[in-house]
Amino acid sequence: MFFLLRLAFWLGLVLVLLPRDKTPESDKTPQISASDAVSAATAAINDMGQFCKRQPAACEVGGQAATAIGQRATDGARKVYHIITEKKPDHTGSIGGEGIDEASNVASRDTLTMDDQAIEFRLPPTK
Repeated sequence: MFFLLRLAFWLGLVLVLLPRDKTPESDKTPQISASDAVSAATAAINDMGQFCKRQPAACEVGGQAATAIGQRATDGARKVYHIITEKKPDHTGSIGGEGIDEASNVASRDTLTMDDQAIEFRLPPTK
């Protein structure tokens, strides 16, 4: 979610900063200097700091909404994590029940017989 917000912000910033072609309509748009834009942004940021004093109910509801959204995002991330890390038994049903441990219903990995285990391991000859 935050990735999408950041993506939208940066994409919007890039689109605003792209140079524009000279057209008759562009002459009609208001011309703003960089210093006017900076002073307006500074005033807006200072005003945001006073918003909660003017509208305490809006700030309280906004804080509760942000908490609820954060909790839902945490729960969603936890679900995705559990789905990814959950180990499911690999049963295709194409092989009969040989090697299946009935207690855990998971295919046994120890399929060697005692005769197979009695053979001494030897490395292949080196050249």
